[in-house]
Amino acid sequence: VDTTWRLRLLLNDVKTAKGKKLDGQLFVVEGNFIEEEGYEPPQGLFTPTGTPSSDEQVEEGDKSESDGGMFLEVSNSRWKLSEDPDDPKDGLWIWGLFKEPLYPFMLLQIETKELTLSSSADEENADSIPPLKLYAQINHFRNKDEGTVKLQTANLNIRILEQIQLPGATVDLFEEEAVGQVSFQPL
Repeated sequence: VDTTWRLRLLLNDVKTAKGKKLDGQLFVVEGNFIEEEGYEPPQGLFTPTGTPSSDEQVEEGDKSESDGGMFLEVSNSRWKLSEDPDDPKDGLWIWGLFKEPLYPFMLLQIETKELTLSSSADEENADSIPPLKLYAQINHFRNKDEGTVKLQTANLNIRILEQIQLPGATVDLFEEEAVGQVSFQPL
């Protein structure tokens, strides 16, 4: 049985199309983590269910009564279980110390669609959040006895691309900048 998860994205330091800075704006996404078969380490897609759960009738961009967040539309999202990406090494499981690979992190990438912010009735001057590409490294725990997964709250980052021109080549360097936090709740 696939678990539906509610992701709460608390964004700080994100600029709108008109340059206004969002501070402490909460967004909600609900969906399922779908595993693609045949990959090691396990990886797959986060597939939004499209609308918040039926106990909260929420229109896109409207405030939700239960958690005060706006519904955020996801255009693309991938996840991958991982060892520490900042410390790449052969996992201890290769040496037979564990029955299965141990992946303490889930790397999550979420691409959002542009979101018009519902402000006043003046639609011509409506502000919006441009499409974002968000990244998170989440502590991931699996309880084998209960068959449950726990995902801890993690920092949410955007990647700033810097292209460096070298003789005969261009190198893309990414610098991560924190823009908020993401928390997870199984429904």
